[in-house]
Amino acid sequence: MANKLGLNIDRSSPVPLYHQVVQGIEAAIYSGVLEPGSRLDNEIDLAAQLNLSRPTMRKAMDELVRSGLLVRKRGVGTQVVSSQVRRPLELSSLYDDLTNNGKKPTTDVLSFSHIEADDAILATLQLPEGSKVYHFTRLRKVGGKPLALMENWVRDDIAEMDQAMLSSEGLYSILRRGGVNFRLATQRIGAMTANEYQASMLDTVEGSALVTMERTAVDDTGRRVETGQHVYRADSYSFEMTLVQR
Repeated sequence: MANKLGLNIDRSSPVPLYHQVVQGIEAAIYSGVLEPGSRLDNEIDLAAQLNLSRPTMRKAMDELVRSGLLVRKRGVGTQVVSSQVRRPLELSSLYDDLTNNGKKPTTDVLSFSHIEADDAILATLQLPEGSKVYHFTRLRKVGGKPLALMENWVRDDIAEMDQAMLSSEGLYSILRRGGVNFRLATQRIGAMTANEYQASMLDTVEGSALVTMERTAVDDTGRRVETGQHVYRADSYSFEMTLVQR
């Protein structure tokens, strides 16, 4: 198993041996070499294959279990939980990010309407009273597994859209085709526990952890183009960011 995963231990490296194992197994999971549900050899065998002590291997496996990548099941052994989608904090769409990372996302459009915006959406998108918006909810899947439940409101004076378009491509690609050059966005990331509806749609249990994201995107002419409220399975999704001191 260790050789199949390409785990190489460098004893001259300043990186602790157990952490080299963690990094190697993480890489195998994220690259798809270890698929969700894959079983790993027991810790004694893995330690022998890598010429490591059992406590070192145990420490590595404990860290991977704590991070949610592996799970220990009695009578089964140690298995991969999931290969988590790690999304950089950039002004891009989930569909584009998944596609650019070699994933094949699919979209179920759960609802779609062209309606008069309520006061809250008028204020958020800075639209005059009486303006209409596209309002829709979508379920985004990767490999057939539900990942995100997304609700969006989009101003209707930029591009025409319908349910079929949203089923086959990402929202931002539709808007870019309509001439939108995205400039910036305000975004808030948080967490919540799944209610009964969210749990049923995301194929998880009520009360499980979800990552939340609210975003309003602005184009290079200063128009607020769209606003959305999304929830993601926390065991399959995370955001990554780089922090810079000013």
